[in-house]
Parts: sequence; structure tokens; C-alpha cells
Amino acid sequence: MDARRRPRQGSLKPVMGRLRRTGLGCASRGRGHVMKKLPGHAAQADGFPVTAAGAGASRPFSLHSRHASDSNHRTGPRRLPACFDAMRAFTAARTPETPDQVWLVEHPPVYTLGQAGDPAHLLAPDERIPMVQIDRGGQITYHGPGQVVAYLLLDLKRRKLMVRELVNDIEQAVLDTLAAYNLAAERKPGAPGIYLSDGPHRGAKIAALGLKIRNGCSYHGVSLNVQMDLAPFLRINPCGYAGLETVDMATAGGHWQDQPVTAAQQPDIARRLAAALCEVLAAREARALAADKTAATPALAS
Repeated sequence: MDARRRPRQGSLKPVMGRLRRTGLGCASRGRGHVMKKLPGHAAQADGFPVTAAGAGASRPFSLHSRHASDSNHRTGPRRLPACFDAMRAFTAARTPETPDQVWLVEHPPVYTLGQAGDPAHLLAPDERIPMVQIDRGGQITYHGPGQVVAYLLLDLKRRKLMVRELVNDIEQAVLDTLAAYNLAAERKPGAPGIYLSDGPHRGAKIAALGLKIRNGCSYHGVSLNVQMDLAPFLRINPCGYAGLETVDMATAGGHWQDQPVTAAQQPDIARRLAAALCEVLAAREARALAADKTAATPALAS
């Protein structure tokens, strides 16, 4: 593996600072980058702002980076089960006051199969890539270096957030992130995830989504392909769809200020995705709070 792309070794302990502000708070420190608090109530990640969604948005929220990958792939695959176990433990130990979290992760090569997934969708097993069955929804997908994975550990009951709304918000955050890199993409009804909507790879999947809801709280999340070895996707029916092309941002021609997307931009893309998730969740909560306030305001007599 190129040394510039080699993930740092690390435990599952959060290595991120925490930023609190009125509204939705996000903090991020990873690979030498910090999301800093600016004067006022906004947050910014190296020039990329994270805006608050009104003073009424009050759910505590923090962003953590957990490096689930290892520079030695012979030991790395054990990291995904450890991360999976950590998400389940975090969710089981939650109280009504536990702040919501987003974990940013990069996994070593691994296939994951959903709780009700069909192993037959692994068409050509590779002894170098293990398959791990986990408790999210959906079928089989691949995770590996060059991919940003965001796990969302949210209290949906506290946020009064329906699962379909959460899926929509996650997809919107991915669409916003891709748009920042000049990539046109879209949703597909009945097929969660994000697909390119233009260019030679139109219809190809670029982001996969899968969630688990337990006791009104979510875990698992979304993976966005940045610049990765796409060959392992050819060994599966991605998300259970035979012949579905899978693509990454680099292959699709993504660019930022005339600079093509490369693996070197992955930390920036991860921060943009995290910021977009913060924004869409805060915006939905602000709208809900505004609607509640309007409903509670007595109508003026004419």
C-alpha cells in the first residue's frame, strides 16, 4: 500500500475533540485536521463552514473519528467486528441524555452481509477478503481503503425522527457532498443509496446505505467511494443487484477547484460529508421545532 494512503493504527477509543455550541455541535480532528470553533455559533473545518440550524436546534451532537483500519491487512479484518461490537455496546449503554455521535471510519478490505442477506450474492470469494455478517439491513457490499464510512449513532426517539426521514437526510448529505465535487447524482426509489445521474457511468452506485434501529436508536450508516480498488465489487452482486456497476469519485471525474479527486483528498471529503450530515439533521430539527412552535401559538382573533 502507498505510504500516503496507509491508515494510521489506532484503537477504537475516540481520538476526536468535542465541540459544543447552541444547536448542533460538530468537532473533528483526524490526520492532522481540526474542526475549529469560530467567533459566534458556527463551526468551520479548514475553511468549510458548518452552519447552525437556528437557535432552537438543541440536541447534543458530537463527531468522533475511529480508525478501524490497520496498516497490516492480515490483522486489519478483525477491526470491523470490533467496530461493530463498539457500536452495539454504545447503543446498548445509551441513556436519554447520551449525546448523538457520528463515527468516521476507513475499513481494511472486507465484505459485509446484512442480517437477512443471501451469501449467494458473493459470486467469487477471495481468501484475502473476509465476509462478515452484521445486523444492518440490506444485502452484500464491500468496504476498503479509499472509502469514507460514516456511522450514525442517533437517538431517533429524542429527535422525533422517522427512519425514512433519516435515510432521506443521509442521502441528501451525500448528494450535497458529491455536488461540491461537481458530480451529479440521484436517489433511486426502493433502492437506498446514491447513484450517478450523468456521464459515462450514469446509473452506477457511488454510495451505499444500511441502518439498524434498536430501542429507537440508530447505528451503521453510509459509505462513500472516493478512490479505491473497485475490483472486489466485481466479485459480488452489489447490494443484491446483479450487474450493478459500482464507481468511485475519482473514476467518475470528480474535481474540486480544477483539481481531480484523489486519495489525498479523502480527509477533506470525509469532513465535507460529516458537515453535510450535521447540516441536514440540524435543518430538519429546526423545521420541526418551528412547526411545533407555530402549532402551539394561539391563532389571533380576526
